[in-house]
Amino acid sequence: MLQQEVCFDTETTGLDANNTELVGLSFACKQGEAWYVPCPADKDATREILSVLAPVFARQDIRWVGQNLKYDMLVLRWYGYQLAGEVFDTMVAHYVIEPEGKRSMDLLSAQYLGYEPVPITELIGKKGKGQGTMRDVEVEKVREYAGEDADITLQLKYVFLPKLSEKEVEKVFYEVDNPLVKVLADMEYEGVAIDVGFLNEYSKELDREAKLAENKVFQAAGVRFNLASPRQLGEVLFEKLKLDPNAKKTKTGQYATGEDVLLKLAHNNPIVEDILAFRELTKLKSTYVDTLPQLINPKSGRVHTSYAQAVAVTGRLASNNPNLQNIPVRTDRGKEIRKAFIPRDSNHVLLSADYSQIELRIVAAISGDPNMCEAFRQGKDIHTATAARVYGVPEEEVTKEQRYKAKSVNFGIIYGQGAFGLADNLGISRSEAKAIIDNYRKEFAGITSYMDDTIAFAREKGYVQTLMGRKRWLRDINSSNFTVRGFAERNAINSPIQGSAADMIKMAMIRIHREMRRCGMKSRMIMQVHDELVFDVVADEKDAMRSLVVDNMAAALPLPNEVPVLAEAGFGLNWLEAH
Repeated sequence: MLQQEVCFDTETTGLDANNTELVGLSFACKQGEAWYVPCPADKDATREILSVLAPVFARQDIRWVGQNLKYDMLVLRWYGYQLAGEVFDTMVAHYVIEPEGKRSMDLLSAQYLGYEPVPITELIGKKGKGQGTMRDVEVEKVREYAGEDADITLQLKYVFLPKLSEKEVEKVFYEVDNPLVKVLADMEYEGVAIDVGFLNEYSKELDREAKLAENKVFQAAGVRFNLASPRQLGEVLFEKLKLDPNAKKTKTGQYATGEDVLLKLAHNNPIVEDILAFRELTKLKSTYVDTLPQLINPKSGRVHTSYAQAVAVTGRLASNNPNLQNIPVRTDRGKEIRKAFIPRDSNHVLLSADYSQIELRIVAAISGDPNMCEAFRQGKDIHTATAARVYGVPEEEVTKEQRYKAKSVNFGIIYGQGAFGLADNLGISRSEAKAIIDNYRKEFAGITSYMDDTIAFAREKGYVQTLMGRKRWLRDINSSNFTVRGFAERNAINSPIQGSAADMIKMAMIRIHREMRRCGMKSRMIMQVHDELVFDVVADEKDAMRSLVVDNMAAALPLPNEVPVLAEAGFGLNWLEAH
């Protein structure tokens, strides 16, 4: 009998799907039954086994069920096979049902099936140097373990299916997160080329600059000490130099020397700027510049980030090894790191496309504020248009400073920033900050109404949702504790905005991926970072790719109130140049 649905799991020698070996595959088609196919260490022999299964993998009428299926798809891909049919990822299903918390298969089994599976540590030992791999375990034990995994995952699918309907999150699951699994698997498989020569040179440059900053600190302090030690730094700043008589201490008894503390002291003594420079230089060097070359995959010669799809409660993607979302963009030194990301060869260029002010467009669209919607419809510079209304002057008379302050309010208000926060942010008095916010709320009354209505909705329903119906549950929205409740209220305001932006770029990725396949493009989508997508583009596909990407990004999730969505794109021989 031909099966319409097969649960599938792989056993491997490691956790990096792009650099591991297949030990075996398990399959389950009905609850309580499973099959296990062991694979030998010899890769050719394993490929022979997989070739027998190839007709099954190639069938488009099979739905493949799995827990974190992207991992298994990547493992198969390195052996030359792909799953042609639809997928159903139980980890992703649980994520849209319950966005907070952990979701390993063992935890989900205990929670939803009342059954605790055999932990992997019983087979390969505890984490650490002595831990073995599944290759070391006798086949009979692996067979039991792997079969159980496939069976439990299939059972979880039957538990989650009705819950998707009960929680009314089917739309976001079937149209956004579940189809994205295959897109991310393809992106992770492609990876991105890295310019190691540039990084080696940049590392030396950062080292030179860090030493110069360090020496300037020692000269100003009149003493040499370990600048990387917060304890020693605190003692120098607050006991020797007495920069702040009211300096706060942490729970461990040492002075607080975080960036926020130092920035407030920057006007007191030039030593602070050199300390901050030293920190930035050493962090860039150790976290990115020296680390990226170590992450190059020996098989592909490229870096393959891993996208975590079921972590951020807002719906945003996270990435690890390297964390692309955290690559600095605010400083020139940080931006330089993007030069290290390059096309795969001389016949390719990088294309970077990102949304223009997408979160503010979403604010305008879902609040329906007439003034902000109209500014976007007319294609105005939103921060200038905002400043003109807040300060009551014609747009052509708005000063740079006024625009900067309006920009701060535009972004701050959606994160629940009040007068205190704005004053701190802009270095202005609290009374000026309050006047700016009061004017803003008056001129953009629709946004104020949105904020009030959203909090009221959350209090009544216990959740807020995005335009696609992604839910964020807010258990503390009615808390009697003012601080706890305030945090939940800020999340209530921000989550539908941030979440809708996350949904939009995911839907754009799905559309672009599908369209690229339909058109037989040789170019590839290789990175997603916040509101930006990056592509490795074959030189003779440049024009076609630019319009394909920009058009599909703009059309991915049409916004209410006719607020237009704009995406902009550029090409370059490295990521910085393309951006």
